[in-house]
Amino acid sequence: MSSVPVQDASHTDAHRFYFIAWRWHFYAGLYVIPFLIMLAVTGLIMLWISALSDIHGERGIVPVSGAPMAVSALQTLAEAAVPGGVAQQYLEPLAADRVAVFKVAAADTATAVVIDPYSGAIVDTFPWRAGWYDFAKDIHGTLLIGDLGDTLIEAAASLGILLVVSGVYLHWPRKAGLRQMLVPDLSLRGRGWWKSLHGAVGIWMSVVMLVFLISGLSWAGVWGERMVQAWNTFPAEKWSAPLSDATHASMNHGAAKEVPWALEQTPLPLSGALVGQRAITAPVDLDSVVGFARTLGFAGRFQLNLPQGADGVWTISHDSMSNDGNDPWRDRTLHIDQYTGNVLADVGYADYSAYARAMAWGIAFHEGDMGAWNIALNTLFCLSMIFLPVSGLVMWWKRRPERALRLAAPPRPRDLPFWKTAAAVVVGLGVLFPLGGALMLGIIVLDRLVVRHVPGLRVALS
Repeated sequence: MSSVPVQDASHTDAHRFYFIAWRWHFYAGLYVIPFLIMLAVTGLIMLWISALSDIHGERGIVPVSGAPMAVSALQTLAEAAVPGGVAQQYLEPLAADRVAVFKVAAADTATAVVIDPYSGAIVDTFPWRAGWYDFAKDIHGTLLIGDLGDTLIEAAASLGILLVVSGVYLHWPRKAGLRQMLVPDLSLRGRGWWKSLHGAVGIWMSVVMLVFLISGLSWAGVWGERMVQAWNTFPAEKWSAPLSDATHASMNHGAAKEVPWALEQTPLPLSGALVGQRAITAPVDLDSVVGFARTLGFAGRFQLNLPQGADGVWTISHDSMSNDGNDPWRDRTLHIDQYTGNVLADVGYADYSAYARAMAWGIAFHEGDMGAWNIALNTLFCLSMIFLPVSGLVMWWKRRPERALRLAAPPRPRDLPFWKTAAAVVVGLGVLFPLGGALMLGIIVLDRLVVRHVPGLRVALS
């Protein structure tokens, strides 16, 4: 922003660079802070709902009594529980003593029907993906305002990377050892105590924050959907089957992501072309497809999407992102022709691109799906992402001029030489993350063309 002649902006270039990094950190934080707190709070809600309860009712326990009923018989009972309902999806029980679940659609609504696989008794029914978990997820991804919310969050996450880079630079030890960087000095008082703790927590969480930001951005509308996901989507041309106009993303339900990241933009194959490898020789129905899926050796449950329309396919899927198992190595998605029983497509972890493989692990880590250690670490991370912006606000409050109508931004030193490294970082981040780059460019233009020429603004923003 505008130049302010103060003594704090020291004479050496190193000190001047420090103040420039601090100003970028400060202004990026102005935009990022509310989003960071929102993401952390909703992330905690989703993490612990997922850990302590079940999204589809799939953890319900039932007594094991003989052999389970045929899945087609369970389907009939599940559809009868919803007037006018038609089953669209089946979730295999997590274990022998757990319930089965059907997604049953009627008109424009979908209902989860939880059923005892031995007796056929309906255990529970409730709206599909309409609980607190998915409400928090919708806020987390779109602020409940659709694409606009996704864009605002993507811009904040992009600037969040600048926040991490500048924060590490600010807290990096210049004279003292690593201990000063990694261990807060709790003997300090006032703003110094907050600064030491803020810096140490930020350093410890910096790598984790980058993993969260990049994995989240990879699903966002601009950098994710149009850039990295588009370049890392599995090519459907490898299949011999004709392709639908619908993509795998059409199997998602609202904000919920229910298909692997690497397949979301991949078109679905179509049934009826007499191609593919024979998998089912018996009549191709729910029982035979489920029977085939059970022979595939999934370490955990699988999910089955039933054919939609005359050219739809059976889709068997197992992925860690959907809590089918906790090992991304075992991700697998198969499509089966509804007429011939042939496998039209079979995509596993080994078929993903290098970035898509990283995303399979990154998403599982992001969602806390990899075990108790993952839940504990993500809880600590979310709490840290609440503490960091709050402590930043406290430091600003303690530093601001009393009773002055000023933003109290860090001072910008005069006569600053061109900082090539910082310029390269800012340009690089701006190119890689376009929405963040647009915001950074907007700040620069505002400073050059408006703030410098309006004395009132120059004082208020100083």
